[in-house]
Amino acid sequence: MQAIQALQRQNTILEQQVEQQDQSIEALTKRVEELETTNPGPQNAAAENSAPAPQTGFNFGNVNLSAEGGIAFFNTGAEGFAPDSEFRVDEARLFVEAPIWKEIYFQGELDLANREFPSLTPSAGEIYLDAQDLSDLWGRDGQLNIRAGRMYIPFGEEYLSRYAIDDPLISHSVSDLWGYDNGVELYGAVSKLTYVVAVQNGSGANGVQDFNGDKSVAGRIGFDPDKHWHFSLSAMRTGNLSVANDMHSAIWFGNGFFQPVPGGMESLFDVNLVEGDVALRWSSGHVSGFGGYGHYSDNSPIMNDGRDIVYYAAEAVQDLPKKLYAAVRFSQALSNNGVPIVGFGKPSDYFDDPATELWRLSLGLGYRFSDNFLLKSECSLEGGRDLDGEDRNHEDFFGTEAAFKF
Repeated sequence: MQAIQALQRQNTILEQQVEQQDQSIEALTKRVEELETTNPGPQNAAAENSAPAPQTGFNFGNVNLSAEGGIAFFNTGAEGFAPDSEFRVDEARLFVEAPIWKEIYFQGELDLANREFPSLTPSAGEIYLDAQDLSDLWGRDGQLNIRAGRMYIPFGEEYLSRYAIDDPLISHSVSDLWGYDNGVELYGAVSKLTYVVAVQNGSGANGVQDFNGDKSVAGRIGFDPDKHWHFSLSAMRTGNLSVANDMHSAIWFGNGFFQPVPGGMESLFDVNLVEGDVALRWSSGHVSGFGGYGHYSDNSPIMNDGRDIVYYAAEAVQDLPKKLYAAVRFSQALSNNGVPIVGFGKPSDYFDDPATELWRLSLGLGYRFSDNFLLKSECSLEGGRDLDGEDRNHEDFFGTEAAFKF
């Protein structure tokens, strides 16, 4: 009888120990999830605030070389940019990364080909020095990092997934705000907040020289309450740009640029922008969207050239069985007095031609062979109206692309 009682006491003690271990494991798991969500660290902060850096490549000592690209077939309507059906190298980029000293790193990007300049003429992408974890000075990781050089303009979030390997579709939204510019950028993360702010030249004339001392300022604040939801708010001013020398903004809009309205005898112009982004993610897909407002103004002495711009986009992506996925996106841009919106149209026809509206519905299907290789197809309908009232309804797009990175 005593032996049985002793055995019962031992079982009770073991049950208590197992329960305590389960509680400890549960508490540890919860703590790890909280740390991953609330303290992303410098690498996650960097991913939030710049175009995604390649995770593959070849190491030569401390130097890492990698590449990304896309080989495509495009066809558009008669007034689109590819009316005769064409094969093309849609993207080809080389990246080099190397440590310089302690937590200072070099990042360089060479664009061998991109959709905006399809002539296969190499051009510079991002080229900057990155000083990480300056917040170590007060004992915090990732709160303050600084970049200096040529960087993406940190406005909105679409530019974070513009590369062919990252974009579930082939096209982008109608507004498609993105661009490189020279300057200085601060970024980091504090608890569930991320931030980035940059002071840059703003000039789109040659990508090197600035012709007006009034600088561009852009910034974004992000908030991630949990692993599913993401919110951000962006704002930007291009600063005053010289009509004669700067000619257009450094940031792209609608597959063109912000540029002066002709005929007003203005010498300076500028654009102010604000945008909100939201995303809901789950293990097999996401829905996301953004909406923004911009105002153009200049110093014309003879007329009021001010005009408002409203744009938005909504996107959904869902994984399907056997590595397939489906994607859909609708986007639109509108302007009361018209601004150039090239879209899928021929740049020679629409680069300087103001439009009051352009919309796009994109449907896509893709197959992910791996994280490094993706095959996707897209069919898009596009329509709108020019300032003179003429309809734009012959720019529909079909494309197939093989995207890769190594």
